[in-house]
Amino acid sequence: MSADLTLIVAGDPGQLTGGYVYDARIVAALRDLGWHVDVIGLEGRFPDADETARQAMGGTLSALPDGARVVIDGLAMGGLPGPVSQAAHRLDITALIHHPLADETGLDETRRMALLASETRALAAVGRVIVTSDFTARRLASWHVPPEQIAVVEPGVVSAPLAASATDGDDAEREQRLLCVATVTPRKGHDLLIEALAGLKDRHWRCDCVGGRDRDPSHDARVARLIHSHALDSRIVLQGERSPDNLEAFYAEADLFVLPSYYEGYGMVVTEALAHGLPVLTTTGGALAHTLAKDAGAAVPPGDIDALGDALRRWLDSPQWRRQLRHGARQARDRLPRWQDAGQAFADALLRSPVMPSGGSS
Repeated sequence: MSADLTLIVAGDPGQLTGGYVYDARIVAALRDLGWHVDVIGLEGRFPDADETARQAMGGTLSALPDGARVVIDGLAMGGLPGPVSQAAHRLDITALIHHPLADETGLDETRRMALLASETRALAAVGRVIVTSDFTARRLASWHVPPEQIAVVEPGVVSAPLAASATDGDDAEREQRLLCVATVTPRKGHDLLIEALAGLKDRHWRCDCVGGRDRDPSHDARVARLIHSHALDSRIVLQGERSPDNLEAFYAEADLFVLPSYYEGYGMVVTEALAHGLPVLTTTGGALAHTLAKDAGAAVPPGDIDALGDALRRWLDSPQWRRQLRHGARQARDRLPRWQDAGQAFADALLRSPVMPSGGSS
């Protein structure tokens, strides 16, 4: 039986970062709708594609029959415009963009411009683009991707039990448990969180940071040194990556979810925290300015340690504010979209006629 859809991703499809979790949830939702979906993980280095990656992409696309419907995740596609362009005349290719590669934090201008040029070339070869936020849709439109090519399919959430703190109206005396779920990379802002918390040592709190530590070893080592230099080893714990079931225990015990990212294409973990009834302290970086529901938390400018520290201080010092934000988080929880809805929207986007740029054809 041939697949109704082939999804191509960079590396192991089972990775637990936001983009891969989104892909897996969409695949599950499509299968629930009756689609036959094959998922292929490419070997090689991404997004700065090496020869192994180039051969993996070219071979995978060449092996698909004419007219096959293909979705290529942006991390795999953006660095390989050549193989994508070569296959686009005979395959029905849709790009899935979580956030533009050139928007990653910490890039020098030469690398940023190279990624921008490469991803723009790849996008020019396809007739459909699915993005995970209105913010990313606007970013691509600024690159002259035709708006009629772009469909926004925001993430859903999985139904989750309320955290124990969600209905706790008397927490004035106990330790406040902070939770950050993010891979330890420069864009996620762990260093900002550590510096902000270093000024609050006299308050009663603990912070668990859950997320992979192997994506940027030098940055991970810097974050670990920063924790140690502030003598916070017993209070800020880098827990590493955890399975979804294990992660549930952290959500269940948390009081406040903190995501100090410089930039997010959506920020799935924000809505996952809200699904547990947890208030969120985040930034206005990228799509985060629109992801967090009003009254369910607070957002500060990205990179602003003082503003982040002030918001944390207010949380720790004001039981009334904590009660207010918990009430807002519980209300936001009831309005969150489900993955079933996201899957249907994704299917609808795939069935739209492609719009080839510059008068091209599908």
